[in-house]
Amino acid sequence: MNYQKRRRPEPRTEEVNENIVTGRNPVMEALRGERTVDKILIAKGEREGSILKILAMAKEKGIPVLEAERTRIETLSGTAGHQGVLAYVTPFEYSTVEDILALAAERNEPPCIVILDGVTDPHNVGAILRTACCCGAHGVILPKHNSCGMTPTLIKSSAGACEYMKVARVTNITDTVEELKKHNIWIYGTDGSAPADIYHTDLTGACAFVLGDEGRGISRLVREHCDFLVKIPMNGPLDSLNVSVAGAVILYESLRQKGARG
Repeated sequence: MNYQKRRRPEPRTEEVNENIVTGRNPVMEALRGERTVDKILIAKGEREGSILKILAMAKEKGIPVLEAERTRIETLSGTAGHQGVLAYVTPFEYSTVEDILALAAERNEPPCIVILDGVTDPHNVGAILRTACCCGAHGVILPKHNSCGMTPTLIKSSAGACEYMKVARVTNITDTVEELKKHNIWIYGTDGSAPADIYHTDLTGACAFVLGDEGRGISRLVREHCDFLVKIPMNGPLDSLNVSVAGAVILYESLRQKGARG
C-alpha cells in the first residue's frame, strides 16, 4: 500500500485588520489618541477594573458600547488575549520618513530612528514600538514587504505605543538608509559578529538602529550600507537575544549616553 507523505500544516497568519484594537490598555490609549473610535465590544459579564474606566471614557465621548460573547470577540480579533474588550477604530495612519525627521526637528533633537529589516513577529514589533516610545525615539521604519502590518496582536503588544509612535512603511530599506545618510544620520547595524560593542561606540548623535530577523539578522545588502556594525556583548552559553530585547538594550544605552552628555 502506498502512503502519501504527510505535510505539516502551514502556520496560520493573522489577517491584517487595522480597524480593530484589542486589550484594555490599547483600547484606553485609542480612546485618548487621535484615531476615531466607532464602537466598543465588551465581553458579557466584564464589569470590573479597567473595564469600568473604558466604559466611562466611552460614555463621555458618546461612543456606543455593545456586549458580545467572548468567543465572538476572539473570532473578530484573531487572538485569545483580547482581555474582554475590542474597539473598532479608523485605520492606522502610517507616517512618512519625512514626518519622522520633522518630529525630531520640532523637538530640536538629533533624530533617533529604529529600522526593522525582516522582523515579522507582531509581538516583537509591538514590543519594539513600546520601547522606542519610552526612549523618546522619533519613529520606526518597516518594509512594506517581509514585515507585519498593524494587526490587533501587534497593537496589543505595543501596549498603546502605536497611538503615539510615528511608523513609516517603505518599499526599499537600502534606499531609505541612503536617504537618511543625506540628513547626516549615522546608520548602526546590529550584528553578533561585529568587532565593536554598543558600550564602546558613540551613540549620542543622529542615529538609526537597524534590527534584523533573529534567525537571519539584517540582510547582506542592508548590512553593507550601514556606517557601523555593533553588537551586544554576550557572557553566557547563548549567543543572541530576542530582537525586541536587543532593541531595548541598544535604545536605552543610547539614551544613557545622551543623558550622560546632557
